[in-house]
Amino acid sequence: MKRNTLYKSALTFGIAFLSFGCSKIADINVSPNNPSVDAATPQILFPSAVLSAAGRIGGELNILGGVWSQYWTQSNSSAQYRSIDSYNLIRTDLNANYSELFAGSLSDLQLAITQAKAANNNQYYLMCTVMKAVVYETLVDLYDQVPYTEAFKGIENIQPKFDDGYSIYKGLLAEIDAALATNYNGKLVGSAATADLVLGGDMDKWRQFANTLELRMYLRMINAKPAEAQAGYQKLVARKADYLTVNAGVTQYTDATDKRNPFYTYNVFALNSSTNLRASTTLVSYLKTNGDPRIVPYFTSATTTSINQGDFNATPAARPEYSTANTPNQDATDPVFFLTAAESYFLQAEADLRFNGGVNTAALYNEGVNAAFEQVGAVRGNLYPFPTAGTTEQKIEAIIVQKWASLPKTGHTLEGFFEQERTGYPRISPVYSTALAYVPGQWVYSATGVTTGKLFPKRLVFPDVERSRNNNTPAEVPITTPVWWGK
Repeated sequence: MKRNTLYKSALTFGIAFLSFGCSKIADINVSPNNPSVDAATPQILFPSAVLSAAGRIGGELNILGGVWSQYWTQSNSSAQYRSIDSYNLIRTDLNANYSELFAGSLSDLQLAITQAKAANNNQYYLMCTVMKAVVYETLVDLYDQVPYTEAFKGIENIQPKFDDGYSIYKGLLAEIDAALATNYNGKLVGSAATADLVLGGDMDKWRQFANTLELRMYLRMINAKPAEAQAGYQKLVARKADYLTVNAGVTQYTDATDKRNPFYTYNVFALNSSTNLRASTTLVSYLKTNGDPRIVPYFTSATTTSINQGDFNATPAARPEYSTANTPNQDATDPVFFLTAAESYFLQAEADLRFNGGVNTAALYNEGVNAAFEQVGAVRGNLYPFPTAGTTEQKIEAIIVQKWASLPKTGHTLEGFFEQERTGYPRISPVYSTALAYVPGQWVYSATGVTTGKLFPKRLVFPDVERSRNNNTPAEVPITTPVWWGK
């Protein structure tokens, strides 16, 4: 959707709804890092940028994250996502996501930040800075290096350099700190609040979102920069940071043209089918073994049938049960969350365990599990007690596995993939999910995986759309190469 149409939509409806279908993908003709917007207010740019981000993170990238996190797998009766499930992605795959996150979301956010700062509009300055960090964090976690310091210069620099992920993280954290240092207090009202699709203009919640995002970024560093991760946490403690207790994301989707949830649009509406993805045995076995009632909101049935991860070449004769395997529970009105209350508590629990002697870890863990059940309308009961007598590593495993189990319906399944890469949890199974020795919930290497040495994917390759436009694009490395913070 071109920019003038976007602004008209924002003004007409009060909130902008981007088109997530094929027309949206085909109409992306703006070069990344070369914004075409000359004049627009932060109040118009912000919802545009948020919906652009949600449309990609919660759309095609949510499919990628859901498959690579082993919530879902490719159906053996279709071929839509075979390259994802077999770890066989190439430069021509997923091009539109990279382009739109830069040319759409980030360019709008950067322009809005510039305008908000000039007008002393500190509320929108903070909001746009946090969302900029959300989008950049996603790109860095997927690609490791992207343009940052030379990005968004327009015709002054159409081939920006690529910054390393660690430097980008540091820059983003500094940007958030600078926005938090302003006088942003005071709840937005009227159209200014309506344009905030994420938290409704509540600046206390935006402060909490900023703090929680910083905590997530510091914990991402735990393997590569452990001292810096701890120092970052101590900085948050020193400023008495408070954290999200609500979900932060887009909840305004409706079953109408250009207003549907992006995952639903990509996987159901645009394809006129709901059966391209099926429940993965990895997640289903975990839920069934534990008697977890979330199996119903995740897959619609307590007796869910599943497909073993990547087993899409199985014939109907060999696997007749695959033909009736459950699909992900998808709806046009599902939200896309950038960060949930459950994740917030799990991040706090991990940080408390690592850096504060575990004083509050059990309580924070339980808050996280409770929030994870509540967000899908399920009752926890006595499930998943905290392993009080366990080792530190066993406690971290409990936290991360529960975080993984909380994400299938959030619209941000990439987080499950990122956290497994960071922590190694859920564990990697030495056997396939058909073996008697298989432990429910452990990740398995895809039955159709093509990577050398049966290594799991850790990143995406840079798309052709960037490589053809920017000679500074880094040399290609295998998708099994960890990003800068990877384990």
